[in-house]
Amino acid sequence: MKSGRAAIRYAKALLEFSTENQKQQEVVEEMQNIGSVMESNPELQEVLNSPVLPGSKKRKIMDEVFPKGSKILQSLFDLLSQNSREGLLEGIAQQFIYLYDQQQGKVGATVTTAVPLTAALDKEVLKKAAALTPLKMELKNIVDPAIKGGFILKVGDLQYNASVAERMELLKRELITS
Repeated sequence: MKSGRAAIRYAKALLEFSTENQKQQEVVEEMQNIGSVMESNPELQEVLNSPVLPGSKKRKIMDEVFPKGSKILQSLFDLLSQNSREGLLEGIAQQFIYLYDQQQGKVGATVTTAVPLTAALDKEVLKKAAALTPLKMELKNIVDPAIKGGFILKVGDLQYNASVAERMELLKRELITS
């Protein structure tokens, strides 16, 4: 997760402000949109972090990329521009979604496998992950053939690595040290 203390502070303030104005759902959708746009366009993040580009240009770019933003989003853009913090936008979006999910009693779970999960395996993984936390889970499957087999399960801050690649690496370390 790309964020620092400043991004967390902005995200907390944004969540509090959107809650007070009863606009949480609208802001969550906007933050999800910002997160997906920023993730798929790393050049945009580079531009917003550029020390060469003046703040007024960065503000115009944010308005062009996210033209139909709510008043709350426009206020966030104004605040970031005033404080020369445009580069925090992606981190703020990620942290806002994380904090919102926590507030709603949800936690993100990611399972990385060498092949896509079947419906039966998906249910089994959710059942195992439910033992780790009482919160509601949203499971996301990432396919990575590099793990060779097994799985890597991440629930919130916890990670369980049962991949073949990890086992092979542990065996290799044992052989080298003994």
